Amino acid sequence: MGNGVLNMPQGLSRVFLADGGEQVDFFIRGYSDTKFSFFGNDVYLTTTHIAMIVVVAIILVFAICANRAIKNAEPDKVPGPFLNVVELIVEMLDNMVKGSMGPKNALKFRNYVSALFLFILVCNLSGLLGLRPPTADFGVTFPLALITWVLIQFNGFKYQKMGKIKALFEPIFVFFPMNLISEFSTPISMSLRLFGNVLSGTVIMGLLYGLLPKFLTLVWPAALHAYLDVFSGCIQTYVFCMLTMTFVSDAIGENA
Repeated sequence: MGNGVLNMPQGLSRVFLADGGEQVDFFIRGYSDTKFSFFGNDVYLTTTHIAMIVVVAIILVFAICANRAIKNAEPDKVPGPFLNVVELIVEMLDNMVKGSMGPKNALKFRNYVSALFLFILVCNLSGLLGLRPPTADFGVTFPLALITWVLIQFNGFKYQKMGKIKALFEPIFVFFPMNLISEFSTPISMSLRLFGNVLSGTVIMGLLYGLLPKFLTLVWPAALHAYLDVFSGCIQTYVFCMLTMTFVSDAIGENA
């Protein structure tokens, strides 16, 4: 378990969390027929990569359809249901960023936060499609948190300048080691929070599908999917984005 590659099976059926029979599991699987050489190391296509491709494809198709719907919209006609959904999503995300970061900073970061929100949300909800959520792989959540951390540091030095270094020695010099550890622990804590919550739901559903008779898995686990995939997935997406906005806002401070 974890983000390692196990047991290199043939075929792509193991990308699914619940595809019936003995193949139900919650491990990350690699495919021996898709091996690539990268700087002298063997790199395998895994269930995480396949799930990521599906997630990105879903987002791209939605974005293309939304773009066409906006371009073809007529000012004198009532928007259709799809365009209403697009406008609702954009307005919701804009209000979320504006409410957390303020109107001025929201203009700078709404694209990044919105893209982050949609990507993590679709990844978390991909379990409903029978996929192993990409965010159940630490190799996915850590780079996301690392990007946010780089953004925090960049804005901290941009707006605070040397005050960013000075803050590491506050309130007194002896606090420097703890402040430094706290600074570098941010991407680890953010990534582990998202990874742990999504992985725990994946493990529970994998065990459930593996232990229950097949005829019972058609109905009863739906309630757990509603909680572990939908409710918990939405909450963890919101928490990750709120932490991103909070940390970046703290780094900018009142200097923007």
